[in-house]
Amino acid sequence: QVQLAESGGGLVQAGDSLGLSCDASGRTISSFPMGWFRQAPGKEREFVAGISLSGGSTYYVDSVKGRFTISRDNAKNTVYLQMNSLKPEDTAVYYCAAYRWKLGGSWSKADYWGKGTLVTVSL
Repeated sequence: QVQLAESGGGLVQAGDSLGLSCDASGRTISSFPMGWFRQAPGKEREFVAGISLSGGSTYYVDSVKGRFTISRDNAKNTVYLQMNSLKPEDTAVYYCAAYRWKLGGSWSKADYWGKGTLVTVSL
């Protein structure tokens, strides 16, 4: 298994930017597609962004397209989520995730999770 640890969350104002990092240990992330999820108060956890093994392909939920960017540095065993033009509705606990390859897999079904980091966007 791989252990994941998020960092970079905090309190920002609407329109601000914030960058999140996910540091992996135990396994190299080069073996895993990686992603970010978030869970807002009173809501279910949702997929936010995903990135392929080498970073060649990325996927985003419609609500963050054009504002968020997922990237990875396999040499540093780190995944990033750059969040720009933040909105109050982006307020959530953000989780880093790793995926085992599997037939019929989807971005919404991750296998390994970090503990989360809280992002709060004020009005």
